[in-house]
Amino acid sequence: MSMQFTYKPVDLDHEQVKSLKGPTILEFGTQWCGFCQAAQPKLETALAQHGDIRHIKVEDGRGRRLGRAFRVKLWPTLVFLEDGEEVARVVRPGSTDSIKDALQRIAA
Repeated sequence: MSMQFTYKPVDLDHEQVKSLKGPTILEFGTQWCGFCQAAQPKLETALAQHGDIRHIKVEDGRGRRLGRAFRVKLWPTLVFLEDGEEVARVVRPGSTDSIKDALQRIAA
């Protein structure tokens, strides 16, 4: 799977996320968030060599339970999962390297 470019308003529940197999990145944010927009080129560069990693952009905000389950406070928050378990997290990535470092923890 490749990088997703649109935050989805779907509200996955925590149990669905826990049942995901393999490496996954949950990206919490919104389309209008300036920090989220600034992170996109860094994320795209970091994911370029990892087409096998599932990337799910989750629209976050009031009433969105999944963001609360993952204690998201700032956008974007990238949660790196292996078989549904969190192994790394990057909040407001300042560089491509911070994303690449986290990717190494879930890349096969």
